[in-house]
Amino acid sequence: MNSPSLIEPGLDPRWVADIVTRALDEDLGPTPGRDVTTQATVPPSGTGTAHLVARADGVVAGLVVVEEVTRQVAERFGLAPVAVTFTAQDGDAVTRGRVLAALTGPVQVILTAERTLLNLASRASGVATATRAWARELDGTGAQVLDTRKTTPGLRALEKYAVRAGGGTNKRMGLYDVAMVKDNHVVAAGSVAGAIEAVRRMFPDVLIQVEADTTDQAMEALDAGADFLLLDNMPTPVLADTVRRVREREGAPGGPAKIELEATGNLTLDRAREVAGTGVDYLSVGALTHSAPILDLALDLIG
Repeated sequence: MNSPSLIEPGLDPRWVADIVTRALDEDLGPTPGRDVTTQATVPPSGTGTAHLVARADGVVAGLVVVEEVTRQVAERFGLAPVAVTFTAQDGDAVTRGRVLAALTGPVQVILTAERTLLNLASRASGVATATRAWARELDGTGAQVLDTRKTTPGLRALEKYAVRAGGGTNKRMGLYDVAMVKDNHVVAAGSVAGAIEAVRRMFPDVLIQVEADTTDQAMEALDAGADFLLLDNMPTPVLADTVRRVREREGAPGGPAKIELEATGNLTLDRAREVAGTGVDYLSVGALTHSAPILDLALDLIG
């Protein structure tokens, strides 16, 4: 494989280039920077091959950054580019010891790029691995696992990409694309209806989701015209009853055609199928991004 296939809708190449530049600046100092150990011990003319290897079972993601990291390092040091041959794709399930890519070229470039490419790919692969566990548990239920905005600052695009690679679904990308009316917004606006009305007046193009802790709150939000309900921290019987009541309203005269329902709060993998069985469309899990451990990857120089 010459380059890994992107998980749709992919990553913006400009974003990838920018985050790699920032990460290299952290490691090397301001452009062009320096790697005092590698540049002292490895001649610029030295060439070799290194393997990117999985040290644990999991799902890989973020391989798409590898070529950009090596490209930028070579450019900074005025060295020849590194040729990268991939033997895995983002979204692949891999086992410990699997070679994911071979990097051939100036050893200075390979060693200097090592930590940056591993940091990004290991982080993304950890998110993809955690997501795959949820997606597998929900398989056949009709429900999907969603991410949240609880992402690492600066890495949201990569982490949400990794969720897709793992088989999950992105919710909103930020505060700009979907309105989320929470309790503080209700207090500020005076009521759920007031908050929804204010959003529709100023931003008529966005979907409006409302957070509800109780069945009564969910019905109030439905009456006010919410497009999407976030059912937060409800015990399973309460959640099931709320879903039933919402579904009864769908398609009824004067009622909504379809309301998307999302369960969140206190969700664990061992409860996933139980919660999905209530009929919700989504389970949102902040832990996919805020608590997923990295997938251990290594870059081993072989010659």
